[in-house]
Amino acid sequence: MNKRSDAFSACHPAVNFFYFMLVLLVTMFLSHPVLLGISFLGAFFYAVRLKGWKAVAKFNLIFTLPAMVIVAFINPAFNHYGVTTLFYLKTGPVTLEAIVYGIVLASMLFIAILWFSCYNEVMTTDKFVYLFGRVIPALSLVLSMVFRFVPKFNAQVKVIRNGQKCVGRDMSNGKLIKKIRYGLTILSILITWALENAIDTSDSMRARGYGLKGRSSFSIYHFDRRDVTVTGILAGLLGVCLLGFHYGFSFAQYDPVIKIGGIPLTPWSVITYLAWTFICFFPFLLGLWEDESFKKLEKKMRMDRDIPWYLKEDEPGSEQKILKTDMTFTEYMNGGKETEGGTECELY
Repeated sequence: MNKRSDAFSACHPAVNFFYFMLVLLVTMFLSHPVLLGISFLGAFFYAVRLKGWKAVAKFNLIFTLPAMVIVAFINPAFNHYGVTTLFYLKTGPVTLEAIVYGIVLASMLFIAILWFSCYNEVMTTDKFVYLFGRVIPALSLVLSMVFRFVPKFNAQVKVIRNGQKCVGRDMSNGKLIKKIRYGLTILSILITWALENAIDTSDSMRARGYGLKGRSSFSIYHFDRRDVTVTGILAGLLGVCLLGFHYGFSFAQYDPVIKIGGIPLTPWSVITYLAWTFICFFPFLLGLWEDESFKKLEKKMRMDRDIPWYLKEDEPGSEQKILKTDMTFTEYMNGGKETEGGTECELY
């Protein structure tokens, strides 16, 4: 599945940045299991829409899931808080509270990485420089280069490895010592390319007057009605969530005993969690709404195209092709001609 057009990505960069900072801050600082579960589902569905389920599953299984398992097992092995002892290790007792909190910490890390993968797809370099280029020009340039560091270097590594394969010096060739030597050669080429690219970028930005006072810049972003509507919806949902958080529906404690706020569910806690659900699923739902709108327009276009010309209604103010209106269908199909006594005569 290729990357699809996304309605939320077409919003103003300020709206995109505000949304991702909101979901990331709540995910990283609130350890409530319900909020984390909703955040995970929202990030997963949005990542699948942006990059496809194969890419998301591959990344999570290879990188994120092993790190999550390591974090989940390290915490109970070295932290022994809690009152429910399950068994003992050489390092001390292993408690239920420490295991649960380790899983929660691993989940927070996993969900944050998933949201950052979506952020990397939506908040491109030009959007970030547009937002912070005038306020912090040097720092915004450095951060934009850092954000594109991983994808750009991955692409360059593939180019270098393909070149080394052509001369038989790839890491997949030879014995262990040669593989290490070839790997170091590829790393050396990559570092050299990175340094040269940084110098070229610096010279290019200096030549264009980046960061100088009074320098103007071209921008295609405008805060229109759609952005106002999206911002208002997100602000309203955030207000409901903050009110629920104030009343303790986001409270979670794992030491010395496990206490979860909002459980069992109450009407107000359900409203809070529903508001958070709409926030997390907002980009995905906006994309679905755009898809349905496009399908309706496409269906209407096909219907207009498939309707025969003689059944289409004339537009207001347009001239009638044939002035006579009481002719038969056969006469209409013959272009306004009728047959009388074996001869055709024009109808005027």
